[in-house]
Amino acid sequence: MSSPEPSAGDRVALVTGANRGTGLAIAAELHRRGYRVAALNRTPAGQDWLSEVICDLADPAALERAVAEVLERHGRLDVCVANAVVRRIATVGELSAEDWDESVAVNLTSVFRLVQATLPALRASSGSYVVMGSHAGTRWFEGGFAYAATKGALKALVETLLLEERPNGVRATLLSPGAIANRAADDTPLKMTTESVARCVGYLVQDQPVDLVYGEAEIRPARLGEPQVAGLDRLQYV
Repeated sequence: MSSPEPSAGDRVALVTGANRGTGLAIAAELHRRGYRVAALNRTPAGQDWLSEVICDLADPAALERAVAEVLERHGRLDVCVANAVVRRIATVGELSAEDWDESVAVNLTSVFRLVQATLPALRASSGSYVVMGSHAGTRWFEGGFAYAATKGALKALVETLLLEERPNGVRATLLSPGAIANRAADDTPLKMTTESVARCVGYLVQDQPVDLVYGEAEIRPARLGEPQVAGLDRLQYV
């Protein structure tokens, strides 16, 4: 006889980079939906409902220890959201080697290591990965090559993960958003709110029909202003 399906209150979600902005909104949405939410954060969010492990994701040993601590605390894992990111903006000729290495370590390599560390637990729960991509992964802009290159590579990682793990009951989705009002003082109506993006993540991990999976989902602001012709601002108008 098969075990009963766990209720949302028994399920555990792990979110990286949940100390502020989009990551904190995603964690709050999953908490609202009844999940026990853990976070791997470089700096604390200080929310009493959030089970935090302070971790520098660029440090492989620290990431492995942090995931082990989450699993020890909670005993299972049903959802893993790879959200943490650094965005270093500089031209090819000016970006420092240190900023390139940090971009690759946090935006790409840490996702690979996070998946490897959590995969046995998500296989056991038939769980879901959501990896936060970006329009920058396919829409490049001046000064953004480090950010764009790392976000673009996530598509290959997530697609391959889905192909390999779908037979094991594991879902994987690349969520690629456009412009998000990710800072407290940013109230422009031409960007998506962090809460709206978080609602999409909540849908992906809890409300998908059982007979399909979103391999990639693209979201963009509903309102547009006058197009910009260069630089980072271009991503706001696609």
